[in-house]
Amino acid sequence: MKIFCVGRNYAAHAKELGNATPEAPVIFMKPATALLKEKYFFLPEFSNNVHYETELVLRIGKNGKAIEEKFAHRYISEISVGIDFTARDLQEKQKQKGLPWEIAKSFDNSAVVGDFLNAKEYNLQKVNFKLMLNGEEKQNGDTANVIFNFNYIIHYISQYFTLQQNDLIFTGTPEGVGQVKAGDKLEGFIEEKKLFEIGIK
Repeated sequence: MKIFCVGRNYAAHAKELGNATPEAPVIFMKPATALLKEKYFFLPEFSNNVHYETELVLRIGKNGKAIEEKFAHRYISEISVGIDFTARDLQEKQKQKGLPWEIAKSFDNSAVVGDFLNAKEYNLQKVNFKLMLNGEEKQNGDTANVIFNFNYIIHYISQYFTLQQNDLIFTGTPEGVGQVKAGDKLEGFIEEKKLFEIGIK
């Protein structure tokens, strides 16, 4: 199982971090050990500024390579909402040095994935998702606003990597990212369905 992530896929988020809108999908990966399997996320000792980034997550239902864009929707079996935890201070240091920033994105337990829903029950071109932090809405995204739609993302990734059943794709975060602190409670929703709840320790 592979975890693919798409960076800067919402223009407002790229702007809030001072990044240019990309001309092609920005792809990075997380290992399987990044999946958070517990109800709590423990703040790592190596960072003083961990941010939440809420994203719609796709689960791949069958294997594919060099998938044509017009057929890409057939490879999506389920959807969920998740968090790409980011050690923002480490990321900024790595970016300033022109170095890869996997240590800021791909560390253990940095990927939250909620319960899955049948993708066929949704119009994936317009799905609303949101994050509640301590009962207050912090992020609200609509897949209608992505820069690169899901079909193109699957087509693009599959040119370089064989997509396999149960692979996950984090499709990008909207604006509103922010720092988490010990004692916080995060809840993720698609429409009005709560798909995860985690605490920060």
